[in-house]
Amino acid sequence: MMSRYSKKLSFPILAILLAGCTVGPDYVRPTMPTPAAFKELKGWKQAQPRDHLPPGKWWEIFQDPQLNALEEQVATGNQSIAQAESQYRHAQALVQAARAAFFPTASSTTAVNRFRSVSGTSAAVPGVKYLFTENFSTTWQPDLWGVVRRQVESNIGSAQASAGTMQALRLSTQATLAQDYFQMRALDAQRKLLDETAASYQKSLELTQNRYAAGVAARTDVALAESQLESAHAQAIDVGVLRAQMEHAVAVLIGKPPYELSLDAAPLTAVPPPIPVGIPSQLLERRPDIATAERQIAAANALIGVAKAAYFPTVTLSANNGYQTNTLSSLFSMASRYWALGPSSAVLTLFDGGARNAQLKQTVDAFDAAVANYKQTILTGFQQVEDNVAALRILEEEAEVQDRAVRAFRESLALTVNQYKSGTVGYLNVMVAQAAALASENNAVQLKGRRLTAAVLLVTALGGGWDTSALPGPDEAGGETKWTDYLPFPVE
Repeated sequence: MMSRYSKKLSFPILAILLAGCTVGPDYVRPTMPTPAAFKELKGWKQAQPRDHLPPGKWWEIFQDPQLNALEEQVATGNQSIAQAESQYRHAQALVQAARAAFFPTASSTTAVNRFRSVSGTSAAVPGVKYLFTENFSTTWQPDLWGVVRRQVESNIGSAQASAGTMQALRLSTQATLAQDYFQMRALDAQRKLLDETAASYQKSLELTQNRYAAGVAARTDVALAESQLESAHAQAIDVGVLRAQMEHAVAVLIGKPPYELSLDAAPLTAVPPPIPVGIPSQLLERRPDIATAERQIAAANALIGVAKAAYFPTVTLSANNGYQTNTLSSLFSMASRYWALGPSSAVLTLFDGGARNAQLKQTVDAFDAAVANYKQTILTGFQQVEDNVAALRILEEEAEVQDRAVRAFRESLALTVNQYKSGTVGYLNVMVAQAAALASENNAVQLKGRRLTAAVLLVTALGGGWDTSALPGPDEAGGETKWTDYLPFPVE
């Protein structure tokens, strides 16, 4: 006979058994050595960089109203981002599906049998008979070894990784739009430069024609002036091809067909802004792709626990309650009622040909691969920051030199034209000076576009003002569960 002390102890013991334990390793974030500072920042002084990028709207640092308006349309119009949002909701639903395994499964069975007894048997009621049955059953597998908890943990990590992937795609799309936009404005500046150059060449042609008419210039000078003018016109027209492609790319990025977007030509007024780079250790918290890789490790780690739980027995508890009778009118009477506790079972796999061992090895290898991917993502992040810091620093120096070159070529051209007017040099000298001046100014325009592109890429490499606090927590990663989700039929 069980003593009263045994009875008191039986309930906490039962609770412990039902709560079970959680097999498998607990997650520990891998460490990664980081330098104290970025190498390429040494010797580069930015003009009063702000403490941080504007969260969510990093493009505002370029102070371009039209770029701001276009970027606002990316989140709502871009179809790749819409796809990533759907994939995140899909990951949230997987968390909800995994959590459902914590609960028992209840079902109802209604059955009607019409049969005739075998002839020659002693049946209480001969002839055709009916058997009506209404059964309610409940089945539950208690999470004794933590397989459900580990699966939920893994799915939460995957959902958080999906949220990071969505943010990384959003940042990448925004950066691509900014690059295309600035490249389009650089092409507008090139077209303006070529149009102004063509106007200058037209004046040179008129001067040469007048000199030819006066008999002080050769016909070859006129031909050279005409060929140079038409060449400038051809270059200006050719710029339109790439400009149209950039405009079409911007339209698609904001979710519109190209025929719905027309952007008028505008000068390239934006300048590379000072960008707060920070220290390398902060990068681990600021890049969504690094956060995604880290969450993938957590998901892979939890699956090791799921694989280890397969070595333990699976316990199933069930209960049945129902009614059975041969007359429909008495189906729900107490005389027709029956119940049963069970069948309950504990199933332990003794031999599976090594399938569980193979599954465990797969999860461990997947974990190792996720760790390697995480560390490689960090290294790539460091590289991208260093690359674009170096690009901005070097291009800034180059721009200063290029500006001096432009001024020198303009002065050289003016002197050569004056010499041509005075008859001391031929038109070929003017043509060479004009071509050199145009090439130098064109390089200056392209250099400004490259600096803006490098600034956009640096902002992207730094995470665009994002940080890991924006990742959904365990509850948010599971999505919103409504009471209607527990109904046995879908409710929209």
